[in-house]
Amino acid sequence: MASPKPVQVIAVTSGKGGVGKTNISVNLATAMGLSGKRVLLFDADLGLANVDVVLGLQPKRNLSHVINGECSLEEILLEGPAGIKIVPASSGTKQMAELSAAEHAGVIRAFSELSDDVDVMIVDTAAGIADGVVSFTQAAQHVILVVCDEPASITDAYAMIKVLSREHGVTHFRVLANMAQTAHHGRTLFNKISSVAERFLDVSLEYMGAVPFDEQLRKAVQKQGAVVENAPRSRSAMAFRNLAEEAGRWPLPQGPRGNLEFFVERLLNADARDGGGGQIA
Repeated sequence: MASPKPVQVIAVTSGKGGVGKTNISVNLATAMGLSGKRVLLFDADLGLANVDVVLGLQPKRNLSHVINGECSLEEILLEGPAGIKIVPASSGTKQMAELSAAEHAGVIRAFSELSDDVDVMIVDTAAGIADGVVSFTQAAQHVILVVCDEPASITDAYAMIKVLSREHGVTHFRVLANMAQTAHHGRTLFNKISSVAERFLDVSLEYMGAVPFDEQLRKAVQKQGAVVENAPRSRSAMAFRNLAEEAGRWPLPQGPRGNLEFFVERLLNADARDGGGGQIA
């Protein structure tokens, strides 16, 4: 039997909420879908789902039903713009925000059973440094850290880099500036973080680029759509296409640990190290 094809797993995260992280995830996934990639977008803000809201989707079931054993992961998949597949999370459910190790193991088995071929898995995490965010970010091969020009965004981004690097071994981050006024503005935001992080932490930060402040993006959000489809010639849509093209050139994981099982295996191992002891039978 042929080995599963490596899957590129990208976590999109941020130190604080309100920086446009979910819009970044949705439009990056859609742009990669438009380029011919088979994309799975996982809403990993398990207790406060946003992806379905951003896209105006109305899932009948979500990840909480999978964990409760009511259906399979495949049965809850939604189709989004450009044919991307979406794993919807639950909204306003405390239980989902506080999953046990055994429940994480259920998520793990569910992902392992997906039959659809996937090239890229984009994980839209919650904001901040809660355990779930750390687990999902650790498990990805590439981490995009979204920042904007707010003091709290810069401070919280540094705090996140510090925790992930010192306590969880994540040492490489791609920084994406959102709502940038100019290309220079985006680069300046990156320099603010990298100058401090690389001085005091053992990390490598890479400037991924910037998404410009764009009225067309705001209108797309109001229409509950992806700007790369709704306004393909807008400044933000062009930026997302460039970002998707760049992400498509990132190295694929080597060997059998680079598929979706790699992602979920790492998630389980993180829980086990924390004392949960969850195991896959």
